Amino acid sequence: MTAFDRRLTPARPDLAAASLKGRVEAARFVEGRPARVVAPIVPLRGAPRADAMLDTELTYGEPVTIYDETGGWAYLQSARDGYVGYAPAEAFGTPAAATHRVAVLRTYLYPGPGIKLPPIGLIPMNAGLTVTGLAGDFAVTDTGAHVVARHIRAIGEHAEDFVAVAEAYRGTPYLWGGRTSLGLDCSGLVQTALEAAGIAAPRDTDMQERALGTAVPLGAELSGLRRGDLMFWKGHVGIMTSPLRLLHANGHHMMVAEEDVAEAVARIAAKSFGAVTSVRRLGG
Repeated sequence: MTAFDRRLTPARPDLAAASLKGRVEAARFVEGRPARVVAPIVPLRGAPRADAMLDTELTYGEPVTIYDETGGWAYLQSARDGYVGYAPAEAFGTPAAATHRVAVLRTYLYPGPGIKLPPIGLIPMNAGLTVTGLAGDFAVTDTGAHVVARHIRAIGEHAEDFVAVAEAYRGTPYLWGGRTSLGLDCSGLVQTALEAAGIAAPRDTDMQERALGTAVPLGAELSGLRRGDLMFWKGHVGIMTSPLRLLHANGHHMMVAEEDVAEAVARIAAKSFGAVTSVRRLGG
């Protein structure tokens, strides 16, 4: 049988997705059931343990396919980027198609149309909502939750500049596996900003380097860079905000920071990820 990336392949020795029958070995194959995330932010881990490393995060309204539930953990695959892992089973509910998404860094859900009401949740950018009506300045969702209407956009309405979206995350704490304004990592910043601009992106740096844009030849002194170029290292990625400035979530600053690209490249080469492996430029 062919070896598959466990991050993107819903398969274990005891169970696998029915679509993989004949391609992977498993004791049984299941169709899985659709669901959606009903908690604001949900950790997705590589093992069904609260102390297992955080691989990534799922966010409110995100559609998933659940293949197994055991001991309070769901084994699932995200429809957003195909990531596979384990998350608390209580975080999922009835599937529904999102009509809107959160277009600001984060916003509150309220039990009714009033900002003085105790919030029932804080949901991040790109969280999906199924809006059924309006109540003054609030959009009403299918669950009865209310959200400030100015903070959401209809599915299909996107930010014009993904770099500007990424720049809004300056100062956000670094969190391995994170992908919200409460904490994110380098590839989480890239994926989240691109999603806000309507560009689908894989979750991890190696996947992004293979899938996004086209290669840009680098000059002798990093010449030829443009705003929006993605700079990759083995295990790291940053976004060029200008020909000379790099924005990235990184463990040196432990936050999203912007700095001189030459200084960043020299420090990273000396202390962490080695030399730049590529620069990728998105089209359009």
